[in-house]
Amino acid sequence: MNKKQSAINPAPTKRKATTSKSKRPSKLYRLFVRTFQITLISFTLLVAWLVFIQWKVQVGPQQTLPKQVDIGIVLGASLRNDIPSPGLQERLDLAVDLYNQGRFKQLIVTGGLDHNGSKLTEAEGMRDYLVKKGVPKTGILIEPNATSTYENLLFSKQMMDEKSLVSSIIVTHKFHGSRSLDIAKTLGYIDPFVSTTKSEVLFMPYHDTRETLAYTNWYLTKLQLKLGLK
Repeated sequence: MNKKQSAINPAPTKRKATTSKSKRPSKLYRLFVRTFQITLISFTLLVAWLVFIQWKVQVGPQQTLPKQVDIGIVLGASLRNDIPSPGLQERLDLAVDLYNQGRFKQLIVTGGLDHNGSKLTEAEGMRDYLVKKGVPKTGILIEPNATSTYENLLFSKQMMDEKSLVSSIIVTHKFHGSRSLDIAKTLGYIDPFVSTTKSEVLFMPYHDTRETLAYTNWYLTKLQLKLGLK
């Protein structure tokens, strides 16, 4: 090859590697990106879950009550000096109204002993309140052992089965209605109905938050039941 050809076709030169170690992301940086992605996804899922639960809490069950069922079930709440708290009175007043409408002729009041110095169980305090409101004592069945909504409905279902009672209306607050209905269905209640009341006395931001946690715990319990772990 002469000088002229060499000038036209210069010898190829080696290119420097573009993937040198200095230009690759460090392990620490890759770890940071992965951690950020996982955190962002987890946060998004958490927010979506909270929105979903709060939607269920705020909307509550949308049911048309039947004219009459076998039994009404009033879910317990705390007593104060052996008298139903203002919030519990709201549930009991709704039960009295439904009783007077003829929706049921018998009630189950369910709730155990509070750890606040009460001498009566929630069920006993609820019975006494209903009697003062005109409900015959003979029409009130007491379930005095439950300490949670799950136990309220589980033990009440056992009482219903013993007495061959089938249909029911569960009485509680609106924020508590969706979870109560879901628990009843899971426990095998036949076409359960829920009647709810809005509260005028409870501090709802607290109870809405508490219900979100309780609903989440219920879903975990429900999963355990389906897997036969509980």
